Amino acid sequence: MNNYETVFILTPVLSEPQMKEAVEKFKNLLVAEGAEIVHEESWGLRKLEYAIQKKSTGFYQLLEFKANPEIVAKLEVNFRRDESVLRFLVLKQDKFFAQYAEKRRSLKQAKKEN
Repeated sequence: MNNYETVFILTPVLSEPQMKEAVEKFKNLLVAEGAEIVHEESWGLRKLEYAIQKKSTGFYQLLEFKANPEIVAKLEVNFRRDESVLRFLVLKQDKFFAQYAEKRRSLKQAKKEN
């Protein structure tokens, strides 16, 4: 199993429950295919650098997971089919990227505790 990180942007016309439902759909797809969700972050509604489909904002979501490469292809197909997804990017983490992500998570956790 490889480590992956995906960031996707959902359309801003979704309500908060609809946005959470869309995120859960992708998480459930990964878990159903045998992936392990390592970390999840919701970055909230942010301004886009340039307009996408005449929208200037979007809900950003980050998922880190461990999976086989075949699962990533299925995830990307589902991203493309879902109309609520404006953009997505899936990256395979090498060992240095994975170490950095772990350090970033631990620092974020330490800030929450203080």
